[in-house]
Amino acid sequence: MTEKNEISVLAPANGEVIALSKTSDPIFSKGTMGQGFGLTPSDGEVVAPVSGKISMIAETKHAIGITTDEGLEVLVHMGVDTVGLKGEPFEVLVKNDSYVEAGQDIATMDLDFIKSKNLDTTIMVLITNSNDKIDGLDVSEGPAKTGDVVAHAYLKTAEEADPSKKLSYDELATFIIKNVGGKENINNLVHCITRLRFYLKDESKANDDILKNQRGILDVMHAGGQYQVVIGNEVTNVFDAVMKQLPELRDSDAPQPTNNENDNRNPISKAFGNLIGFITGSMSPVIGVIAASGIIKGLLALLTLPQLGALLNVKSPIYITVSAMADSAFFFLPVIVGFSAAKRLNSDPIIAAVIGGFLTYPQMITWGQGFKTMFSLGSWNFQFLNYSYSIFPMILAAWLAAKCEQWLKKVLPSYLQMIFVPLITILVVSTITLVITGPVIQGAANGIAVFINWLVSASGWVGGLIIGAFYQLLVIFGLHWGVVPLVAQQIAGTGQSALNAIICSTMVAQGAAVLAVAVKSKKADMKELGIAAAISAFCGVTEPAIYGINLRYKKVFASGCIGSAFGGLVTGLMHGTMFGFTGGLIGFSSFFNPKNPTDLNSFYAFLIASAVSIVVAFIATWVWGYNDNMTMGKKVAKKQRPGTK
Repeated sequence: MTEKNEISVLAPANGEVIALSKTSDPIFSKGTMGQGFGLTPSDGEVVAPVSGKISMIAETKHAIGITTDEGLEVLVHMGVDTVGLKGEPFEVLVKNDSYVEAGQDIATMDLDFIKSKNLDTTIMVLITNSNDKIDGLDVSEGPAKTGDVVAHAYLKTAEEADPSKKLSYDELATFIIKNVGGKENINNLVHCITRLRFYLKDESKANDDILKNQRGILDVMHAGGQYQVVIGNEVTNVFDAVMKQLPELRDSDAPQPTNNENDNRNPISKAFGNLIGFITGSMSPVIGVIAASGIIKGLLALLTLPQLGALLNVKSPIYITVSAMADSAFFFLPVIVGFSAAKRLNSDPIIAAVIGGFLTYPQMITWGQGFKTMFSLGSWNFQFLNYSYSIFPMILAAWLAAKCEQWLKKVLPSYLQMIFVPLITILVVSTITLVITGPVIQGAANGIAVFINWLVSASGWVGGLIIGAFYQLLVIFGLHWGVVPLVAQQIAGTGQSALNAIICSTMVAQGAAVLAVAVKSKKADMKELGIAAAISAFCGVTEPAIYGINLRYKKVFASGCIGSAFGGLVTGLMHGTMFGFTGGLIGFSSFFNPKNPTDLNSFYAFLIASAVSIVVAFIATWVWGYNDNMTMGKKVAKKQRPGTK
């Protein structure tokens, strides 16, 4: 019986209905064959649980398949491990291709004979194409008579039932909203470079499998209070489409906190995860800006090369103006990072921006260069530092400002808060940052950045080979987000990053691997997805390649890692480094040294390493990694990114 998008499923016999997970067969009980239920029969008369066409009768008579008008493939499996009885206790009353009504007799089974063989008589009713056809199945456990309605299957919509259909942005947005639990289940939504990051009231209401299998969605993951839907390059368009349907969310700058009852991590792990999540979350909105600035600086260096006729003079108004555009993002980085971090903390972003402005105030920099020491306390000398181009001191300052604001709003009357909350917060946090936290954190950050650059440079080909081979594994586990701020700090503090030069090769190699799949495959969908993912990887974003194809054909991912290992080896041998943030082929200009345009060593290292990465990864994939006869694995369940709340 069908009502709206619901199909009633009948008890196939008299007996006790039990949940599928309680049945004795490990394959059935885990849902491997699809959703369903078990029934312990009290007699041997078996009826059709649904109406439909008989699509299969097992030679050993122990199983009968029925396909409903709605396309559900329902399997009635009589007994556990009864295939070995070769049909002796069963009599089938229907024929292949005949049509049966729900409740019609289809078979009999000799329960005593089955029990005499020490076998389980449980009848399994399974919807074997559950993932494709139904949103869920409600089962009523307990005693039942033959023909009683004991379950309800909820059909998917046409879009859900055909995950290969490419949806428009608006259609995909509607699909996503529905399958994360509906509008009423969404607290807030933000996005990063490839993912929609939902803050849900109840994550258990989200349909992971349905979302994962829809074209246009690469993966989903649960991580520390966020429900992340991996879209890839088109994330901004999908985000805009979702927000168009959820206009009420635009009024909220920061996500509301959620309680994750399933977060059973120990306090140290949780604290560390939240710290990493806060740092990387604060940096995520900034990455695009500093990447663009790095490209501009590289292009300027290219245009001043004597080998190209020095198309631009470093003292010309055009060069100085465009250079200022590029430098501004780095020079005022504390202002931008402070604003971003405050929005993430749901505190006042203007207050954080003012504190960042104080740290980069030109007069403060001049004083620091002239006086060096602010004051002395015994043997301790408190020095002026230049906080332009810095990241970590401002992130801590934003956190301190948020805590200060929260405390002041509790103790101050409402009529004093408008003026005195920002006044006290700016004075207190700016002073603490300038005198205590800033020097400590900035010194440590600079030390780490210098050490990493030295380590990569000193290790030469060994470091390049190892980092090149394994860096993209960090992307799978979400750990690369812990490297991003370090690379940004290296470039902001020292003007270069040898580590980022090696990382660049890993992006190119994964792009070459997925491109080989696109070229070799004769499947239209594979070509379309592969080419799009390759372009994305060559532009510095590998997630569409990794989650769309490479990890689902693990040899393709391995081929990419082989290519990047060789690319990293070349980069290490040539001691290549990057002077900008943007990786991939699109970041070629980041390998020109803006301080010494005639130094082309790093650019040559980039060209050779990229060529090696592309050739090795492409050939490895073509020869060993992929063919159209391979079976695509399930979308990989990605490890949680630390502290994404």
